[in-house]
Amino acid sequence: MSENKIIAVVGATGYQGGGAAKAILSDPYGGYAVRALTRDVTSERAQLLAKKGAEVVQADNNDEESLVRAFQGAYGAFIITNFWEHLSADKELAEARNLANAARKAGLKHVVWSTLEDTRDSIPVDDDRMPTLQDRYKVPHFDVKADAERLFRDAGVPTTFLRTAFYWENLINGWRATRDANGVLTLDWPNGESRLAGIAAEDIGAVAYQIFKAGDEFVGKYVSVAGEFLTVHQLAEGLTRTVGEPVVYRPLSADEYRERGALGVEVGNMHQYYDEFAEQFIAGRDLDEVRRLHPALKSYEEWLRLNGHLIPTD
Repeated sequence: MSENKIIAVVGATGYQGGGAAKAILSDPYGGYAVRALTRDVTSERAQLLAKKGAEVVQADNNDEESLVRAFQGAYGAFIITNFWEHLSADKELAEARNLANAARKAGLKHVVWSTLEDTRDSIPVDDDRMPTLQDRYKVPHFDVKADAERLFRDAGVPTTFLRTAFYWENLINGWRATRDANGVLTLDWPNGESRLAGIAAEDIGAVAYQIFKAGDEFVGKYVSVAGEFLTVHQLAEGLTRTVGEPVVYRPLSADEYRERGALGVEVGNMHQYYDEFAEQFIAGRDLDEVRRLHPALKSYEEWLRLNGHLIPTD
């Protein structure tokens, strides 16, 4: 193990970070080892990683010095922040600054930063097609990650910018189907008939691992991922086959979705962006290139076969 290059995985107990940790641990002769960063080393997920062979260390994205200690001696790091913990772009940017500074101080040779497109490139802040949020964003959890990219560049950290996509695990959690007044399982999103770029979250982490294995090939570059491009109708059809009862898609307008409150505004803006700029978003994702990096890339049907038992129907 001492000869292996250590990859520090931020968010190792989450979906993307867990995928990166799993990919590395599943390749015992690949020349890499996992250092799992977590705020709580006693958690069930952290302990499971330790049993599988990961080194588990305590670190907090809000504590730069804890990150420096966690990164020391590592070759690289897969870095992700979680907007949904606090719903604050300012807090997410502060976390990214700590992570970039820590990566510089620890002398990491390669960072993979989990990021997203800047929606303001398509919908400027002064464009009234959708509300501006938190003073300077259209879709904060997208745009702030794009803003954070410069922090890694300014820090001089060799970085690959891994642009992610909607991951299907959302169908288990925040974007799950809910029952309407008639008891019918329903997806009511403002996506229209547009195709949505989706992916299994663990495949994002698996691609990150392959980026590390590629050495300097992707340093300073963007890699944009997806597993398949499907309409929400197709997502609903897959859910129907999986749960054994009808799941229907009933499109809402973005304005209708935004009426659900502050979180509805954020998510409504996101879905409006996905709808209006679907082909542009998809065009940036070459599935053949993603499969070249990660041949085991899952389709939606494959993801459903593995995860269908987790789809809630209550």
